[in-house]
Amino acid sequence: MIPSKRIVEEAYKRTTPHVHKTPILTSQLLNEISGTQLFFKCENFQKMGAFKMRGAINAILQLSEEEKGKGVVTHSSGNFAQAVSLAAKHLGIKAYIVMPSNAPQVKKEAVHGYGGIIIESRPTLKSRETEAAKIVKEKGATFLHPSNNLNVILGQGTAAIELLESEPNLDLIFTPVGGGGLIAGTALAATYFSNSNCKVIGGEPYKVDDAYRSLKSGRIEINTNTNTIADGLRTNLGDINFPIIQKHVDEIIRVQEIEIIESMRLIWERLKIIIEPSSAVPFAALLSEKQRFKNKKIGIILSGGNVDLSNLSF
Repeated sequence: MIPSKRIVEEAYKRTTPHVHKTPILTSQLLNEISGTQLFFKCENFQKMGAFKMRGAINAILQLSEEEKGKGVVTHSSGNFAQAVSLAAKHLGIKAYIVMPSNAPQVKKEAVHGYGGIIIESRPTLKSRETEAAKIVKEKGATFLHPSNNLNVILGQGTAAIELLESEPNLDLIFTPVGGGGLIAGTALAATYFSNSNCKVIGGEPYKVDDAYRSLKSGRIEINTNTNTIADGLRTNLGDINFPIIQKHVDEIIRVQEIEIIESMRLIWERLKIIIEPSSAVPFAALLSEKQRFKNKKIGIILSGGNVDLSNLSF
């Protein structure tokens, strides 16, 4: 079922007191390079450094007092692990975070710093899911999926609502596509809050192009290879966000690894901000086919800025 405008708007009102209203940056030089008028929604300045704080806080706020008393659990080695930890700490509840044993130490330290209780699993999806299910059974905690949860999706869409409040006449919004929560939420926001029939386009690496293939085939496709620099986009779509994407996302443009790196560098150099590789993917998608979008007014969601500075791609 596709959520109504009222439900989307309620999520926006619910989350607003708990998240940063992130800045929107522009660059005359990047406008000239792309041939468009660009508005970068900087979720790298969100609490814990990524848009996922929005979905985590919205989902937790929707729990009953009894559910909050038993805490929440998720499995993630990235931004959602940090988001759930910080959101739960903010609301005074426990967060159990299942992380693979090979997750970078810096990410484990971030989760621990935000108050998350880490449970290690073997580095397979099955092991992560098994450990999370065990916590649900033993602790009574509520499981939060990083992207295939309606309340998470609605929370993620609030970044685009903020963008459209500032720039209501956008022609297009570009977002990265990983698990599908951000692009699904963005598509709902564009459908209900744009003054200009704003279209939503996803950017996706060729090496993990499951969303591109899913839109073509009409069913959820799976990646067999996850070897991309955009580590936040290695996940697959879910049965809750896919119908929203099918109905409201216009297309997905695939990009090569070198295009991601070059776009990431451009944003670092010209906007003077730190973004992670996944954030550069939608800008890379725009640049790869910029002649199609000439003179358009375009929003780009920069999804996060949690990057390992000791292991840069350029």
